[in-house]
Amino acid sequence: MKRQGEHLSAPTSLSRRRFIATVGGGAIIAAGAGLTGFAVTRTPAAALAPWTEAGQYADPRRYALSYAILAPNPHNLQPWMVDLREPDVVTLLADPQRRLPETDPFDRQLTIGLGCFLALMQIAASTQGYETDIQLFPDGSDTDLLSSRPVARVQFLGRAVAADPLFSQILTRRSCKEPFDMTQAVDETMIPALNPGADNVRFAGTADPARTATLRELIWEAFRVEYETPATLQESIDLMRLGKSAINASPDGIDIGGMPLEALQRLGLLSHQDLATPGTFAYQTGLDMYQQMFAATPAFVWLTTADNDRVSQIAAGKAWLRLNLQTTRRGMALHPVSQCLQEYPQMQLHYQRVHQLLANGGETVQMLDRLGYAKAVPPTPRWRLDEKIRFT
Repeated sequence: MKRQGEHLSAPTSLSRRRFIATVGGGAIIAAGAGLTGFAVTRTPAAALAPWTEAGQYADPRRYALSYAILAPNPHNLQPWMVDLREPDVVTLLADPQRRLPETDPFDRQLTIGLGCFLALMQIAASTQGYETDIQLFPDGSDTDLLSSRPVARVQFLGRAVAADPLFSQILTRRSCKEPFDMTQAVDETMIPALNPGADNVRFAGTADPARTATLRELIWEAFRVEYETPATLQESIDLMRLGKSAINASPDGIDIGGMPLEALQRLGLLSHQDLATPGTFAYQTGLDMYQQMFAATPAFVWLTTADNDRVSQIAAGKAWLRLNLQTTRRGMALHPVSQCLQEYPQMQLHYQRVHQLLANGGETVQMLDRLGYAKAVPPTPRWRLDEKIRFT
């Protein structure tokens, strides 16, 4: 038995038998190229503080921003910064250090996440009676990558609007990365009621068994491409925060915690290398988990736009955020599955296929989501508001 302070060398692979014996039969590892978590998770309280601090600000801008920072975004990178130096104005910027160059080479998904941020800010501001005037890309935008130029200038105009009824769902909104309850069918006739009603964004969905089977197969095959492409998998592995200390230090990326995992780490039985190495139990469990998750999908919804410019991507993000709040209000679960929408060469065939299936006449599919019913999942870590305000 090793004494305290001695090093336990990690094996080159973690056998299924040894792993199950260690955790008492609980297969909890979740490794993958999408947003990932554990069925048994204990996230540090400090990393979840922004969820309880939301709304605890007298300044209307900070009040609204304290909810906006809870917005969903790719790989939980939280790619936003704000400048408050202009009175009654929030200037939204994209953080250039929080890109996903392998899976999001043109910053499309990142821009959608910024749209979600703007939607939450606008909803929260309305509860204080503030109308917000959003001017997108006031200094222009770039087509390939977001630049240092502002994404939006948001002016708080005064007490002039009624509170948005979706505000009450913000703190319980989740992206549910779990198998859905296949015994609870989604009524296709109620899907249109989820329509966020956004200008220039088309909403559609299906619970038809044949169409959902086709889409389940598509998202699984696309996930395998991302998972089995070393560069795209490594991008996710590099963002995995393993254990309480790592999550507290960087409350972004893919949080993976909980006491069974902490024990495995202390024993040297789990590492980023295990998660990224084909042939290890950790690697294979990631594949198995996502295959089972995708198979447990009774319905899908999606958002398309007529073109794929930055304004359309922001609109899609704002629409998707409202869709997520709508599903939350109805007790439903929503999980974005973005692999087949990604624009790197290895994904080309699946990208073309999803557009053949879901897009009309040159549209871009901006978001594709699993829809169903599932148990509630915990919130994801966030950076505190002050970490996201630029003071110089």
